[in-house]
Amino acid sequence: MRSFGGQICPAPGLGEERRFAEDARRFNALGANRAIASETARRGMEIEICSAREERECAMGRELTNFRSKAMRQMTRLAMFVMLAALAGAVLGGVAFAQQAPAAAGAAAPAAAAAPKIDSGDTAWMLTSVALVLMMTVPGLALFYGGMVRKKNVLSTVMQSFAITCLVTVLWMIVNYSTAFTGGTPFLGGLSRAFLQGVVSDIAADSKKIPSVNSLAPTIPEMVYMCFQMTFAIITPALIAGAFAERMKFSAMLWFMALWATLVYAPIAHWVWGPDGIFNSGNDKAWVHVLDFAGGTVVHVNSGVAGLMCALVLGKRKGLGSEHMAPHNLVLTLIGAALLWVGWFGFNAGSAVSAGLQAGMAMTVTQIATATAALTWMFVEWAFKGKPSVLGICSGAVAGLVAITPASGFVGPAGSLAIGVAAGVFCFWGAVWLKPKLGYDDALDVFGVHAVGGAAGALLTGVFAISEYGGTSGLIEGNAPQVLYQAIGILTVAVYDAIATLIILKLLDATIGLRVDEETERDGLDYALHGEVVQ
Repeated sequence: MRSFGGQICPAPGLGEERRFAEDARRFNALGANRAIASETARRGMEIEICSAREERECAMGRELTNFRSKAMRQMTRLAMFVMLAALAGAVLGGVAFAQQAPAAAGAAAPAAAAAPKIDSGDTAWMLTSVALVLMMTVPGLALFYGGMVRKKNVLSTVMQSFAITCLVTVLWMIVNYSTAFTGGTPFLGGLSRAFLQGVVSDIAADSKKIPSVNSLAPTIPEMVYMCFQMTFAIITPALIAGAFAERMKFSAMLWFMALWATLVYAPIAHWVWGPDGIFNSGNDKAWVHVLDFAGGTVVHVNSGVAGLMCALVLGKRKGLGSEHMAPHNLVLTLIGAALLWVGWFGFNAGSAVSAGLQAGMAMTVTQIATATAALTWMFVEWAFKGKPSVLGICSGAVAGLVAITPASGFVGPAGSLAIGVAAGVFCFWGAVWLKPKLGYDDALDVFGVHAVGGAAGALLTGVFAISEYGGTSGLIEGNAPQVLYQAIGILTVAVYDAIATLIILKLLDATIGLRVDEETERDGLDYALHGEVVQ
């Protein structure tokens, strides 16, 4: 019996106790479920609040990104407008300046000088050389580089070569030819040929006028020589583009090439080839006589060092080392390499500026060194990697062309053979070992092939130069100081080039920016920058 509220109640049975216990458990479970439901609802509200907050932040981020993109587009358009306005102003200002050409013609050559004798054979060969060297850039280099990039960037790559050809042509006519190849100071030429003023033709109505020639090429019309050197000025900055392939903005590329061609290439060309340049081997007053027949320092060391600076400043391509970045079409690369090889005969043999014995020897050693370097690279790659590749033999051929360039007017066949072997070995080392070891992203091996190959060729020119071929002896004929002179030329060009290129890049990066955004780089430059794709 139990007492409950003062009343005596009969004790419940076992079944009733179980029911009480079951009811208690259900009640507790119901309370727990309600608590869980309440907690779930609270957390759901928090998630919704966080999601709303994140959505607002994302929307603000998108608005900020769009604002930045619009601002960058406006800045780029403004920069292009300023560039076009400056170019138009220079052209309009130069028209009046160039109208004084007949009066200024007498200043281009001493009045007492005898009338130059134009050689038709030399002129015909140099006209041919102009076409051959221009072919090296368009389409040669464009195809060579275009085949080595990914398919989504092939149009932007070939576009760079074509646009540089056009841009440098105009700048060469306006000022760069004059500052590179006329007398002035040991460091920079004058403005006597700005806008190509003062050029006189031998078919002028006044037969007493003396036709214009450059003292560096006295047997051909000056305009032929001007065009020939223009093709060198075109391909040198075009080579640099391989280092920053797949990541530089087109507008920044144009600004960089314009400034670099004017502030770096033209002065260095004057140092080495200008009539009063500090390194010109034909200038009795030169500080150091550097042998550079066709551009080992002016073209290849110059472009290679500039390419390295571009690679360092822009940084690595997105996905390098984790994404597939193999060349998309090596057939294009092989065709481009073949066009470079053929065009290089105009490059080296044309630098004789005559259709004579020196041009013939330059052509011969160019062929020998190129073939030797291609085979050397192929065999070295075969030994280290197990298979000879198309890209390898093409790269070896270009390395041989680069290395023989400074030596082509000074060495004989035996020297060219040794230079070809050295080019194959050293450039393979520069492109395959040095680049990954130092960790820079020189996309198409501009530094590894052109700077390394150009420096090796320039140094070996001081070793294998034969007085019988080029008028100057090298180490093998007892002229040991020539190797030191070559090293001084290489180092001076490299240091000036590196500093000047770095300054140009930093200024452009701070104003209009150098690199495309991550989305453009991921999707490809072809469509984002040019609105076209390769199908």
